[in-house]
Amino acid sequence: MAPAEVAANMRLNRYLARCGVSSRRGGDELIRGGAVRVNGHVVDLPGSQVRPGSDLVEVDGHRVELQEDFEYVLLNKAAGLIVTRRDTHGRTTVFDHVDGLRPGTVAVGRLDRDTTGVLLLSDDGELGHRLMHPRFEVEKRYEAVVRGTPSAEALSRLRRGVELEDGVTSPAEVRSLGPEPGTRGRRTRLEICIHEGRKHQVKRMCMSVGHRVVRLARTEFAGLTPGDLRPGEYRPLQAAEVRELAGRVGLKRAG
Repeated sequence: MAPAEVAANMRLNRYLARCGVSSRRGGDELIRGGAVRVNGHVVDLPGSQVRPGSDLVEVDGHRVELQEDFEYVLLNKAAGLIVTRRDTHGRTTVFDHVDGLRPGTVAVGRLDRDTTGVLLLSDDGELGHRLMHPRFEVEKRYEAVVRGTPSAEALSRLRRGVELEDGVTSPAEVRSLGPEPGTRGRRTRLEICIHEGRKHQVKRMCMSVGHRVVRLARTEFAGLTPGDLRPGEYRPLQAAEVRELAGRVGLKRAG
């Protein structure tokens, strides 16, 4: 899947993102930390520019180049897996269960260890950056099973936005799906759609109105759903899916 045509000159952080090294923000951190060399010289100014195809760019001594194509994998994450490329504590990660991924392919955003559902893996750094940036308001839809039965007022508060430790949440789409079968009303299923990506956000939102989440699944991310994938299964995105996904955040991908 070919990337869009690049300009003669490109900001260094964008170049690193297009190479699948990191997001633009992560690229800035690498640059400021002295990990990036251009034509043999350390470049520590994030605003620096490079000429793709002419300049030699290295990160931690390894040459990085614009890829001829990108990798896009849709995973239906199973519970109990860490979303990280390497875990220092030796815990099982989602990458231990996906074969043949490129070294630069990472998760676009994260899901908690016990959260299941849609997870995109890609080495398209620019697309990943935009999908996670609040400015693009990418939809993330969840099904949460909570303790008790939220009142109409609790649901209304979630829709308006609730006060968390890191500020008030943006308005969300929230609706009750009714009691969880077999729980005699002790648990309720909620559908929650948010456009932010704060850590443990859905769990904290529900807790703020007095209902602890006992099970959480992401059912949709930027229009992607698990479809026929069972937990732990994965597949490459189709060309049309890549084009639609990129179009949501103002990018062009040939697919």
